[in-house]
Amino acid sequence: QVQLVESGGGLVQAGGSLRLSCAASGIISSLTVMRWYRQVPGKQRELVSSIDRGDNTNYADSVKGRFTISRDNAKNTVYLQMNSLNAEDTAVYYCASGIIGPIHWGQGTQVTVSS
Repeated sequence: QVQLVESGGGLVQAGGSLRLSCAASGIISSLTVMRWYRQVPGKQRELVSSIDRGDNTNYADSVKGRFTISRDNAKNTVYLQMNSLNAEDTAVYYCASGIIGPIHWGQGTQVTVSS
């Protein structure tokens, strides 16, 4: 059974940083595409970043230069380092896995940026 467990969310002041973690079990995260999404109530879920099997990364324009996705294969964990956070980054952040598109999802972790 595939499980994705996010952690690392919380309350941070504008300009601050957080690092989200997504611990995977039941899959080998390095053999699939791992994605971070975020969702604000009343809005569609937004793709924030992805990392593929070749460690190629992609970012939404809104986070380029501020967020970095990475993975630790030994820990089967994917990270999202978020710097220079602003109020628009406030959302629930979800980890997802799947080669073509997201198949498995984590439960989400809340990130709140106070201005």
